[in-house]
Amino acid sequence: MRINNRMTFHASLLAAGFAVSALAQTSATKPYVPGTTFQTSNPNYPVPNPFYFEGKIDWEKLNIAQPANAWEYMQRGIHMQDDLRDLAGANGDYQQSLALNSLTAGTCQLVTSATLVNGVLPSTLNPAPCMFTVRLRLAYLLRASDPATAISLYQEVLQIDPLRPDANALMGEAYIIQAGQAQDADDQAAAYQNAIDSFQAELALNPVTPKYTALTADQANNAHVHWALADVYEKLGRNADAASELKLYLLATQWHSDVYPWRIALAKARLAALDSQQYQ
Repeated sequence: MRINNRMTFHASLLAAGFAVSALAQTSATKPYVPGTTFQTSNPNYPVPNPFYFEGKIDWEKLNIAQPANAWEYMQRGIHMQDDLRDLAGANGDYQQSLALNSLTAGTCQLVTSATLVNGVLPSTLNPAPCMFTVRLRLAYLLRASDPATAISLYQEVLQIDPLRPDANALMGEAYIIQAGQAQDADDQAAAYQNAIDSFQAELALNPVTPKYTALTADQANNAHVHWALADVYEKLGRNADAASELKLYLLATQWHSDVYPWRIALAKARLAALDSQQYQ
C-alpha cells in the first residue's frame, strides 16, 4: 500500500509537470531562437545596478551592442580575454571598467554589511559596489609588464574582500616578479620581504589547527604557497627557512599531491641538498 501511494504521488507530480510545460509552450508568444532571442527581464538581475554577479556571462547572451557601465565593460573584457584571446582589447575594457568603478574616485563603494532601507534591502546602490573580478583579471594581465600596478590592484581586491582566497598569494607572485626586475639590491630585498608577508597572509586565512588536523589528517595546507615561500627564502639565502617550507610543502602534498606532481620529487631533492649544506 505504501508503494502504491508513492507511485500515485510521483505520477501526480509528473502529470503536473506536463501540464505546466504545456501551458508554458502554449502561452509563449515567440519561439526561442538561439543567438537571436534574449530574455528581456529577470527579477534576479537588477538592471539599473547589475554589479552583484562577479562571474562570467556569455557575452552573446547579453545582447549588448556597446557597454554602458562598469559591469558591461568587464563582461566584454572577459569575452575578449577568454573567448577571443584578444588581450589588448581585454586590457582596454578592464581599464574602462575600472574608470567607472574606482575606489579612489568614489565611483564605487565598499559594501561591508547589508543595510536596510525602510525595513527592506535596496534594489540598487549608489554608487555601485566595487568589483573584485575586474581587478583580479587586469592585475594578472599586467603583472609581468607592470607588477607595481598589479600589486595595487590586488591590494584593492583585499580592500573589497579581505578574505578573498588566493588574492594574497597572487600579490606575493607579483612581488617576486617585481624583485626580479629590481635594479637595486635594497629594492629587491624589500620586494622579496613583501612577497613573504603576502604568502604568510594567505596561509593565515586558513590556519592548520589541531581540530583541522583531527578532521582531515592534514598537517599543512596550501602546497603552492609553501613552495613559493621556499623559493623566496632560498633566493635570500635563508636556507633553514627554505627547508622548513619544503617540509611543509611535502606535508601539504601528502594526501593531495600537487597540480605539478613532479615538484614533489624536486622538493625532496632540494630539501636533501639544503640539509647537506647545513652540516658542511
